[in-house]
Amino acid sequence: MSKRTRRNHTPAFKAKVALEALREQESVAEIARRYGLHGNVVAKWKKQLAENVERVFESGATHDGSEKEDELLKKIGELTVERDFLARGLGRLR
Repeated sequence: MSKRTRRNHTPAFKAKVALEALREQESVAEIARRYGLHGNVVAKWKKQLAENVERVFESGATHDGSEKEDELLKKIGELTVERDFLARGLGRLR
């Protein structure tokens, strides 16, 4: 019995395969065979893409990276205000 290791595919690879499946120029089985994947995996990625494609066109949509960036910028702003407040307080004591 051979043991297969689980492969992790990049989001770019998944998008490429899912787009090909959405085009329907080839069957899901043909695409899966070409990329060495199971047909259910390709069908799942195709479904995920079809269900979430509208997010690309939402106004003000952000991806995880920019949400984290916004959170970090907010924290930097808070720390800057706190530092300035404390510096003014120390200036009065001198």
